[in-house]
Amino acid sequence: MNASPLLLVPFREVRHDQPDDCLHYESVAVRGAEMDWTIPAHRHEGLHQFQMLEQGGVRGTIDGREFEAQAPVLLMLAPGSVHGFTYTPDTVGHQVTVPTATLRQLLGGSNLADTELATSCVLPDIEGQGMVESRQLFAQVEREFRTQSPGRVHALLACATLLAVQFLRHRGEHFRRERGQGARDALLQRYRALVEQHYREHQPLSFYADTLGVTPDHLSRTCRGATKQSALHILHERLMLEARRLLAYSSMPVTEVAQQLGYDDAAYFSKFFSRCVGNTPSEYRTLVASGVRGGMAL
Repeated sequence: MNASPLLLVPFREVRHDQPDDCLHYESVAVRGAEMDWTIPAHRHEGLHQFQMLEQGGVRGTIDGREFEAQAPVLLMLAPGSVHGFTYTPDTVGHQVTVPTATLRQLLGGSNLADTELATSCVLPDIEGQGMVESRQLFAQVEREFRTQSPGRVHALLACATLLAVQFLRHRGEHFRRERGQGARDALLQRYRALVEQHYREHQPLSFYADTLGVTPDHLSRTCRGATKQSALHILHERLMLEARRLLAYSSMPVTEVAQQLGYDDAAYFSKFFSRCVGNTPSEYRTLVASGVRGGMAL
């Protein structure tokens, strides 16, 4: 998909029917049919979005990674994740949007919203009872959302908690099937979750290794064995992903982008960005605007 200026979708717009509600539910067809089944690239700040497709298919990009999936499939879109989709016209599905702050409260201060649920995912391989339970839960959200029964808000918030926990479990099962259940993969996932929390702080690799209870060398060997990338490369890649997001999908000056990413020296940020990406921040933004580069290209 070609890059376009960032479309920010705040919760007040997501909840166009119930502006004061605790969460928002709608069928995928609501906006699909309205926008000819193509949702342009955009991001949600401070929102988690859960989708389930029961019929049809979808293709698109999430943070620059292309995917294509056929129903049944589950999708979770984390806050700040740039995503754009094209659905097939026969798509039938559900979409639930929950403020991340609400999710944090519902999960009891466990940090799950900021760690395990901090990265968007597509889950195409949920089968059997897991998919049955997902269908039932989305259907219950739809029923509660459309009625005004006593205890409606409490029921919706309870459903949101179950949705988050269900996606967390499905995501874990998906990763185990994809990568095995070895300690190496568990360490990699813990490291990625830690990076998601601290990448703007420019902590040294030793900080991550100490927090995970391993040596920096062991952490880097583990990352290389699983991804063919060093631990430091994974950390820098996450930082540059956010830099490319902000440059491609916002109009803030390069100096402000640098500040957003924890750089006190904008010149140093520009030099580091150029070394990683191959263009200066200004050049990159110009290339994206002209369509020469995709906004999330590596």
